Amino acid sequence: MATIAIPETADQNAVPTWIKDAVTRMEAEMVATHGESSRQRARRGLSQVAEFWRDSDSDQSAFEEFVRLHFAASPAAVDALFQRFEILFEQLDGHMHEIYRTFREQLDLDLGPVLPVDEMFGGYYPGAHMTDDMFDNKLGFVVLLNFPLTTLEERTKNAEQRSRREWAEIRLAQRFDKRIPAWVNQAVTQAEAVSGRYISEYNIWMHHLLNGDESDNRLFPAKMRLLSHWGLRDEIKSNYRAAEHGLRKQRMIQRVMEQIIQQSIPKAVINNPAVDWNPFTNAVTPTTVKDWDDVVPSKSSNTNEREPDTRYAMLLKTFHAAAKADPYSPTAPTHIARRFDEDREIPETRVKAMLEQVLMSPLMGRVAAVIKSRLGRPLEPFDIWYSGFRPASPHSDDELNQIVARRYPDPLAYEKDIPNLLRKLGFSAQRAQYLASKISVDPARGSGHAMSAGMRSEKAHLRTRVAKTGMDYQSFNVAAHEMGHNVEQVFSLNDVDSTLMRGVPNTSFTEAFAFLFQGHDLELLDLPAPDARSKAEKILNDFWATCEISAVALVDMAVWHWMYDHRDATPAELKQAVIQIAKDTWNRFYAPVFGIRDVILLAVYSHMIDTFLYLPDYPIGHLISFQIEEQMEKAGSIGPEFERMATMGRLTPDLWMTKATGKPVGAEALLAATEKSLDAVTRD
Repeated sequence: MATIAIPETADQNAVPTWIKDAVTRMEAEMVATHGESSRQRARRGLSQVAEFWRDSDSDQSAFEEFVRLHFAASPAAVDALFQRFEILFEQLDGHMHEIYRTFREQLDLDLGPVLPVDEMFGGYYPGAHMTDDMFDNKLGFVVLLNFPLTTLEERTKNAEQRSRREWAEIRLAQRFDKRIPAWVNQAVTQAEAVSGRYISEYNIWMHHLLNGDESDNRLFPAKMRLLSHWGLRDEIKSNYRAAEHGLRKQRMIQRVMEQIIQQSIPKAVINNPAVDWNPFTNAVTPTTVKDWDDVVPSKSSNTNEREPDTRYAMLLKTFHAAAKADPYSPTAPTHIARRFDEDREIPETRVKAMLEQVLMSPLMGRVAAVIKSRLGRPLEPFDIWYSGFRPASPHSDDELNQIVARRYPDPLAYEKDIPNLLRKLGFSAQRAQYLASKISVDPARGSGHAMSAGMRSEKAHLRTRVAKTGMDYQSFNVAAHEMGHNVEQVFSLNDVDSTLMRGVPNTSFTEAFAFLFQGHDLELLDLPAPDARSKAEKILNDFWATCEISAVALVDMAVWHWMYDHRDATPAELKQAVIQIAKDTWNRFYAPVFGIRDVILLAVYSHMIDTFLYLPDYPIGHLISFQIEEQMEKAGSIGPEFERMATMGRLTPDLWMTKATGKPVGAEALLAATEKSLDAVTRD
C-alpha cells in the first residue's frame, strides 16, 4: 500500500494580516460601483472568501483585483455564473466518479484474484485534489464570493420559504465550506480501500464448522460460505424456519460472531475451507472434506493462532484517517459533527433521542413476549434477529433458493428482469424501462452494494453476489435492497430540476427507499401478496428490526466518541472498549427484556469497521422508510409516489419529509402503527 505524503506542518499558511482591511476597502468599492443594493451580498461574499484566503493564494493587490473581476453584481450575472457551475460541475463530478468506480472494480467485483496493485488503484481517488485545486485556481473563491454559506441552523430555519434556486445555491456553496488538503482526502480514500477489502473477504466456510457431535458433526451444507456479518446474520434469520437443527445452527453462529468480536477467532479459519473449526472449543484441524473449486485455501504455520486484533486495527485506521480533516473543518471540528450536522443534517442529540425513544418504548417488551411465546422457549441473544414476523411462505428456504437460482443464473439475468420487477412495484412500463436502461448489474465480491452515477450520461451500478450455481434467496433480498438505492439514484440525478440538488437529504433516505423495495421481495418472486394479518406482522418485524439496528447504531456512535477521547489507543484497548460499550448498551435496553446480561453481539456489524460512522443511517432509514411506505399505501401505488419523492432533491430532512408525507422525520408513526398491529396480532 502506497503511503500519503503528509506535510511537516498541518497548516503552513496563516490567514493574511491584511485581509480585514482589504475586505473593508472592497466592500466600500463594490457599493460605490454597483450601488447600495449590493452591500449585503458583497459583505457576505467578502467575508466568506476571507475566511479561506491564505498568503499563498496571493497578495492584497491580487485579492482586490480578483474581487473586482468575479463579483457578480446583477441578477443576470449571477444566473450566468450559476448555470456555468451547474453544467461543468456535473461533468467534473461524473468523470471523477467514473474513474474511481473503474479503479475499484477489481476490489468490488468478483472478477478474479486481487493483485497488490489493485489495492493501490482502489485506494486512489482522482477527485481527492479537486477542492484543493479549486481553491488554488480560485474557482472555489468565485463560488464563495457569490453564493451563500449556511449553518445547519440557518438551513432549517424557515426552510419551506426558500425557492428551489436558493436551495441549489446553498448546495453549490457547501462544496467549499471547508478547505481540506488533498492529502487528507487521499488518506481517507486509502483507509476506505484497505478496510473495505478486509471486510469484503471476511468469509466463514460453514460446512467446516464442527460441533463435536459425531452423529451430525457438520450442520451446514457443503460450499456454504458466509460473509461476516451479513451472511451470518441472515443465516440466523433463515433458521427460524429450518426443519431441523435450526436452533443448534443459530447457537453456533452466535458463537462464531462472539469469536470475531473478541478476536479469539483463529486466523486460519477466515476465508479458508482447508481447515475445520469447532467455535466452542476453538480447536482447528486440517479438513477431511473438500468442497471448494474456485478458491485457493490459505496456509498457516500455526492453525490455532488467533486473529491479532486486526478488526480493531482497521477501525483505528479509519478513525485516524477521518480525524485528519478535523483541523480544516472549523464549523464541524470532528468526524462525528460532520456526519450528523453536515451529512445527515440532523443533530446527533436528536438522532440519539429518536433511537432511544424506540428502544425505551414499552412496546419492545410486548413484542418480545410475542416472540418468546411463538418460539416456545426463553429468548436467546441472537433473537434480536428474529424473523418470524415476516409473511409466511409456502416455500422452504431451499425452495426459495431454487426459485431464485432458476430465474437468475448470473447478474445479467437479473439486469434483464429489472423492468419486470419494477412493473410489479407499480411503475409504468415506460418508466420501468427508463429506469432499467440506467442501471447496470455487476457480480459483487462482497455482499452487494449500489453505486450511483455522477453524471446523467452514466449508469448506476447494482452489485450483487451470485454463485456459480446462480443467485440464492439471500442475495436476491440484498439485490432488491440495492435496486431501491439505484432507482432513487436514477431519479434524483436525472429527473431533479438542478444537478446541484441531486440526491436525497442524507443516506438514511436512500436507505429508506432501499428498505421499501427489500420489504417486497417475496412479491417480486410472484409469491402471494400479504393479507391484513401479514401486514400487521410486517410492522412488528419492522419495529423489532428498528430496535436491533438502533442499539447497534448507538454502539457505533459511542465507539467514535471513545476513539476521540482516546486518540492514542491500541487495537487491544479499542477492542476492550467496544466490547464494554456493546455490553453496556445491551444491559440498558435488552437485558430487561431478555433477562440476559453482558451480551456483546451488538458489536458484530462489519459496517462499524469500514463505513466511518454509517450505522446510524440504518435506524433513521427504518423510521423514514415506514413514513414513506405509509404514504405510498395511502396513495395506492409505489411507483408514482416514489418518483415524486425522489425528484425533490437534496432538501433538509424535515422539509423533504414534510413535503413527502406531511410530517417531519420521527419515530411516532412507527410506534403508533406497532401498537395497533400488536393489538391485532395478539387479539387473533
